Amino acid sequence: MASVADASLALQSALRQVSTEIDRQFDLLLAIPDDPRKGLYRAMRHAAIGGGKRLRPLLVFGTARLFGVDRHAIARVATALECIHVYSLIHDDLPAMDDDDMRRGKPTVHKAFDEATAILAGDCLHALAFEILADEATHPDPFVRIELVGALAHASGPSGMAGGQMMDLEAEKASFDLPTVTRLQAMKTGALISCAVESGAILGRVSPEGRTGLRGYARDVGLAFQIADDILDAEGDEALAGKKLRKDDQAGKETFLTLLGLDRAREQARLLVDQAIAHLKPFGPEADLLRDIARYTLERDR
Repeated sequence: MASVADASLALQSALRQVSTEIDRQFDLLLAIPDDPRKGLYRAMRHAAIGGGKRLRPLLVFGTARLFGVDRHAIARVATALECIHVYSLIHDDLPAMDDDDMRRGKPTVHKAFDEATAILAGDCLHALAFEILADEATHPDPFVRIELVGALAHASGPSGMAGGQMMDLEAEKASFDLPTVTRLQAMKTGALISCAVESGAILGRVSPEGRTGLRGYARDVGLAFQIADDILDAEGDEALAGKKLRKDDQAGKETFLTLLGLDRAREQARLLVDQAIAHLKPFGPEADLLRDIARYTLERDR
């Protein structure tokens, strides 16, 4: 059995490889044209290339490799999910939303460029995600492609990430209880994490009923990730995080930390990670990367 240190080293190596691959994909997809759109492409590259945890792409890789999926197909699907994640960050940072100046250790897109360009850059990354998934270059089977499109659309829209973001805006005006905060975060953060795992299984042609354990893993990892995020927001280092912290507390929002307290929140996150790993019991060493990702949610500093 690998030691904790070995597992951590393996995860860091996987993160570096996936980050390099995602940056390479974006570099190819976002080549700057020699026409008046060049500022738009520069803004998209500013947001998409370099930095970030690349957790969602890594989950696509970690899941799809359980089923021997071609690495090129995995990389394209992982890039599509990262397009959605990056678009959401660009829009989330806008003055009308969270009004942030820094993201991933550099100026947010509306600060580095302007608000109109930032809105369009987000719009274009959103569209690019579905363009990638619909392309035959991603997978030769149209039924696989349409299932990927449907999964990402559901995870991104009113029943997923965007709906959770709306609930988060409402949280500034109302006091939410624990079940409501859990639902909010399962949509805002968890939906795209779940979609990453689901997409890996779709690529592996796993039937919907055969994905139950992986869905449980994704759900538990998503909630553990958000609890850890709440703890980092309260206790983390802004220089390491690359963004402004403690904004939820200043806005008076209820979080897992305010509702559970620090000790209970940490314990709940540990329980969720243990549950997530238990969902992977049917798999052998080929699922070690997914197990390491679950543990990473508690260990990260950004």
